[in-house]
Amino acid sequence: MIVEMAPMEGITNYIYRLAFARWFGGVDRYFTPFLSPNQHHSFQTKEWREIEPENNHGLKVIPQLLTNDAEHFLWAVGVIAERGFDEVNFNLGCPSGTVYSKKKGSGLIAEPDMLDRVLDEIFNGNEKAEKPLRISVKTRLGKEDPDEFIRILEIYNRYPLSELIIHARVRTEFYKGEVHRDRFAYAIENAKAPLSFNGNLFTAEDVNAVAKDFPTAYAVMLGRGMLADPSLARQLQGGAGLTKEAFIGFHNELLTQNKAMLSGDAQLLHRMKELWPYWHLMFTNGRKYWKEVRKATRLSAYEATASRMFERESLLAGAHFSEYPDY
Repeated sequence: MIVEMAPMEGITNYIYRLAFARWFGGVDRYFTPFLSPNQHHSFQTKEWREIEPENNHGLKVIPQLLTNDAEHFLWAVGVIAERGFDEVNFNLGCPSGTVYSKKKGSGLIAEPDMLDRVLDEIFNGNEKAEKPLRISVKTRLGKEDPDEFIRILEIYNRYPLSELIIHARVRTEFYKGEVHRDRFAYAIENAKAPLSFNGNLFTAEDVNAVAKDFPTAYAVMLGRGMLADPSLARQLQGGAGLTKEAFIGFHNELLTQNKAMLSGDAQLLHRMKELWPYWHLMFTNGRKYWKEVRKATRLSAYEATASRMFERESLLAGAHFSEYPDY
């Protein structure tokens, strides 16, 4: 099966992707955190960086778009095509309250008639574009009932999706609890597009179970599980597991590259702290150091804490993310 890196806002940007590929690899397809095209036909500076060719060299990268406006989507298709990409992904799964309230992400699939209209306009416009791109979709099952997916899939089947990535939860579940594997099984039987399974894939055993249960699935998409064990994709490709030396090198490269990009301790600390809910799970006494990292207000304090953990603690055998710890 194809192995994909999930788009995670604030984490899996181009700095992370390039460092990850150098230190670990094993990923076939990388998806950018969502880009938000708007009425001004522009992106934020950080979004432009995500689609610059030099920031994606050597990687298969798919830009992801978040919008509910077909015209904005098609403008983005044009500028993304100019930069040499051949595919975009439509975010129809983000459960964030601010996104949902604007009828974007999972908020758009809560409005099936609007979803159908937007997709119709997007695919008609893309067909007429100077450089049409393949269009994939990342979706949830619905707003609050997994059975909503029956109608949503009927809509998706009307369009030539290059791939349908299914996070098998509804919006109200966010990232909690078990995924609805029965709804993915329904998609296997009824979807026209190639399918990717996303959700609660924390170990190689989890991924192998999906491959066994759904042998016709095209891909798996890894998110939190691969943050907590960056070697997970490599292991799935037959490579080595995580080593402390490799993780330290990866951490230090991320820190150095983000120092060069971000202004001041506050921005840099915010970026690095977002990774520690996953990273601390790998180390003995990791909880202690995560607490110290969360309290750090200066880069020097952060670096001292990270150095102590790297020097004093060991990797935990079989450590992985399952749920956010209750502390």
